[in-house]
Amino acid sequence: MKHLFTALLLLCATAATAHNFEVDGIYYDVTYDINKTVEVTYGGEYSDEYTGNVVIPESVTYNGTTYSVTSIGDDAFNGCTGLTSIEIPNSVTSIGDDAFRGCTGLTSITIPNSVTNIGEGAFEDCTGLTSITIPNSVTSIGISAFYGCAGLTSVTIPNSVTSIGYYAFYECKGLTSITIPNSVTSIGDVAFAYCSGLTNITIPNSVTSIGVGAFRGCSGLTNVEIPNSVTSIEYGAFSGCSGLTSIKVENGNSVYDSRDNCNAIIKTRTNTLISGCKNSVIPNSVTSIGGAAFESCTGLTSITIPNSVTSIGRYAFRDCTGLTSITIPSSVTSIGERAFESCSGLTSITSIIPAESLFAINPNVFYEVDNTVCTLYVPVGTKETYASTEGWKDFVNIVEKGFTGIEDVYDEVK
Repeated sequence: MKHLFTALLLLCATAATAHNFEVDGIYYDVTYDINKTVEVTYGGEYSDEYTGNVVIPESVTYNGTTYSVTSIGDDAFNGCTGLTSIEIPNSVTSIGDDAFRGCTGLTSITIPNSVTNIGEGAFEDCTGLTSITIPNSVTSIGISAFYGCAGLTSVTIPNSVTSIGYYAFYECKGLTSITIPNSVTSIGDVAFAYCSGLTNITIPNSVTSIGVGAFRGCSGLTNVEIPNSVTSIEYGAFSGCSGLTSIKVENGNSVYDSRDNCNAIIKTRTNTLISGCKNSVIPNSVTSIGGAAFESCTGLTSITIPNSVTSIGRYAFRDCTGLTSITIPSSVTSIGERAFESCSGLTSITSIIPAESLFAINPNVFYEVDNTVCTLYVPVGTKETYASTEGWKDFVNIVEKGFTGIEDVYDEVK
């Protein structure tokens, strides 16, 4: 019982101090006592004791034992806003999760070639960082590794890196360009989302997958080309890229295409347009407009939905504030939730869906479209049906239009 009590006291003492020992103002935890290795850790519960320039030694001696410093532990420098520079020795092989998170005073850092692993959120919210060089020893950039590093203007990604993790460069607004090396095979979900300063990006032929919202909100991007190697583009990969004037798939891609010079990405097998831009023209062969296909495309002022389209996905035109009018052809049989949400510029919607084919829609399809200003034009003889059908009935002004003889074009009934 005495030994158990003593062990509990030691455990509590370790938890309270969050380190095994301290030498020259740097705190350490023993990682492998047999190998005599330690990691740098924090002095207390997320303390900000580390300030100014910190030089981490390759080895440290305590109580007559010399230990090799092989890692920077999780949260080691988390929240140390007074830290201005750090010297990491070649003995260090890993940088832990959230190791430098919130170190807003850091302006640059050199990661030695010995480092093979950069943990999740390692440099998250280091807003003062302007440049960083990732060594050739690193094979993957972890989740949220540079999340919110708004001051980062340049990053060198070496050829050793094969994957860029979720949120890796999320909201790095200062980045104007970045080179993705030919070694990278996957770009994670929202990896470069809201990097609004990016003006160009080259996706190499090594990349096979682009994650959900990978380049979402990159409003500075003007053109994107999808190489033959890409076989997976997830939901909303380029949504909110309002500056895009060209988005194309390289000829010969087995999964996607940009048929008829449409300036869009179409999933070949299903004829689904999954990503468009303000210059897109929807081909007559497209049968569905995918989820978030034009989301936040604020530069989109007009678009023609052809009679081949039977479904419009959720969020398809969400936040397309430049749209003033839209015509929904008679071929459409479903409209996803919030498809036209926040299209605040809409003053007219023409629905050519006949009464016998009219279907109820979720009221949020036109959420934040002013239904007192926007007029809903419908085929002659269908006003009563529209006025009693869920989702459509919310429009204050429903006006019938008469058929002119031109397919799916109507004149307003006088």
